[in-house]
This record gives sequence, structure tokens and C-alpha cells, in this order.
Amino acid sequence: MTTTVTPPETPIVKEEKRSRLPKSARAGGTLHGGPIAYAVLIVFTLVSLFPLVWTAIAASRDNQRLAENPPPLWFGSNLFKNLQIAWKDANLGEAFLNTTIVAGISAVTIVVLSTVAGFAFAKLRFKGRNALMLLVIGTMMVPPQLSIIPLYMMVAKLDWTDQLQAVIFPSLVSAFGVFFMRQYLLQALPDEVIEAARVDGASSWRVVWHVVFPAARPAMAVLGMLMFVQAWNDFLWPFLVLTQTGNPTVQVAVAGLGRGYTPDQSLIMAGALLGTLPLLLVFAIFGKQIVGGIMQGAVKG
Repeated sequence: MTTTVTPPETPIVKEEKRSRLPKSARAGGTLHGGPIAYAVLIVFTLVSLFPLVWTAIAASRDNQRLAENPPPLWFGSNLFKNLQIAWKDANLGEAFLNTTIVAGISAVTIVVLSTVAGFAFAKLRFKGRNALMLLVIGTMMVPPQLSIIPLYMMVAKLDWTDQLQAVIFPSLVSAFGVFFMRQYLLQALPDEVIEAARVDGASSWRVVWHVVFPAARPAMAVLGMLMFVQAWNDFLWPFLVLTQTGNPTVQVAVAGLGRGYTPDQSLIMAGALLGTLPLLLVFAIFGKQIVGGIMQGAVKG
């Protein structure tokens, strides 16, 4: 019986085989979508942009024109006038500052605590770890409205009503953040890296600072942005513990524009537009870095 031995392929042979493949099938090749793919993307983009565009159109009209049928579908001449009135009447300057403080502190604290807790649940071995993780996940299934009454009673006893700490402290931890960081670190952080750090004499906190945080940076950026947007858009709890004349957040201040027997919808839309612009600016500045970090983390994982 004769055994045929296949000689190993040389780099030249491999390159010739690779050159015969379609460009999109080669390693590192770019996939190009057809007309249908572009049409679907255009439709989804237009549908996603329509609420923002309609808000700007409504903010540029007056209340009487918005009540007509059919509604206006193009910009009017009152945009900057309504923006100025909404900014002054709702005291949005102070509201922006308050909301930036609340959202910034909440986002940073949630990211740090969730990363540390996620590392513990993902890589450390301790008694009751799985039971505690199930308990954390279980809290995500409890509607937040159920905790409003006892939480308000606690805030009232601490005399925190109409103060920013009443909004900040209940939002310093997030079960979703812990679960999100745990799932990411399970794949992105090899056990060998942690063992090597411990062999070098690194303590647990040094491992967290020099190993976990750098490895989790892409997920931390995504979680931070999600938590910042969530805190910025939060309405129910700030509306209960803050007032429009005290320390309002953006959403509470915008809600004050709807007071009166006949609310001016154009002013409400102008306030909503002003409240949305900072989020668009944040994503315009950091969106590319966040998406790039996600892709980098996926390749490393």
C-alpha cells in the first residue's frame, strides 16, 4: 500500500489560492451590500431621524398651527424665538447643570462598581457566588415603581426632598451593569492573565486597577454612555422629589412648560429639543471611540 505524502504549502502557493477567491471572501476584505441593503438602511435611518426632525419642526411653529389638520411638515420661522422662551421659562441653564451632575456621578459610580462586582462574579471563586448572581438578576425583574413609596419615605426622613442627592444616591448601583460587565469579563479577560499577575505578587485591588480596568475599557465606555443617557432621561423619580423652582433636572424643567389651561405645544417641543441636543453632542464626540472600543474588545476577546 502506497502512502501519498502531501508537501506543505509554501507561502507563494497560499497567496495564489487566496488571489483566486473573491475580494469579499479574503481575510480583511470588505463586504459590499447590494441595492436592497442600502434601501433598507436608508428607510431605517429616516424612520429613526423622523421623531427628532418632527420635534424641530413643531418647535419652529406656533401652537395654533400645530393644532391644524394636516400638521405642518416643514420648518417655520419661530424656532429660535421658541428656544429662547423655553430656555428662560424653564430655567434650563440650571437644569442642564443639575442633570450633568446627576448623570455624571451616577454613570461613573455605576461603571466602577459594576466592573469590580462583575470581575468578582466572573473570575473569583467564593461560596454563594451563583446564588448571589441569581439574586442580582432577580432584582432586574422587579418593577422600579414598587420601590417608589418606601424610597420616598426614606428620602423624606433624611430631609433630602428637592435636593440632588435624593436623585443621585438611589441610582449609584445597577443590576444590569453588574450583569453586563460579568458577561463581558467572562470572555475578554483570560484566567491566565490574572494568574500571572498574582504570581508577580499583585494584590486583588492591584489586579483590578492594572488588569481588569484596561481589559474592560470598551465595555466600560458602552455602559457609561448607557447609564448617562438613562440618568439624563429619567423623569418619574426626579419629578417626585424635585420641583421646577428648586433644583430641577432637564426632564422636570421641560415638564413645567406644559402647565396652564392650554399648554403651548411648540414651547414644550422646543424644551424637548434643547434637552436632546446635549446627548446628540456627546454621542457625536465619543460615538466613534465607543464603537471602535467595542470592535477592539471583540477582536481581543
